[in-house]
Amino acid sequence: MPTDIEVTDEEVQERYEKLDREAEAAGYHLNPDMEMTRQLIRGILVNEKRYGYGACPCRLAADDRQADLDIICPCDYRDADLNEYGNCYCGLYVSRAVLDGEQEVQSIPERRPPKAEREKDMEAESVDSVGELSQPVWRCKVCGYLCARGEPPGVCPVCKAGKERFERFM
Repeated sequence: MPTDIEVTDEEVQERYEKLDREAEAAGYHLNPDMEMTRQLIRGILVNEKRYGYGACPCRLAADDRQADLDIICPCDYRDADLNEYGNCYCGLYVSRAVLDGEQEVQSIPERRPPKAEREKDMEAESVDSVGELSQPVWRCKVCGYLCARGEPPGVCPVCKAGKERFERFM
């Protein structure tokens, strides 16, 4: 990856260990292809140094944190991608099936809306819309964890219950 920003192998290793520990603790898994995973982590670190935040290395960042909030790793699209395809857009996070070799990492379509749509959504969010939620709220029936997203997570980050243990709350 040609860049004028220096990222050392030690920085990549430290971030890999941190991400792996956090991912496993929350029921997620990093891609077992270590070469690919390290290159993705290197890209996140380059973006952190360049922009001040770890934008997904597979997407073009705007150098505007507010405009890029949805693609700061882990991005807003990770869980939906994992549930539908077994890996996230860049391939850093994978499902249990991929980790166990039952499914291959695959190219997936971009879920991020075009810039004009994102800007329109940001304007709509700034308008007071009490009672109207942009996403359904899911509740883990085991521990009560709540999350607002299109689908529940594959594994509850608190108690590790499976996706099937979630119910639509709102």
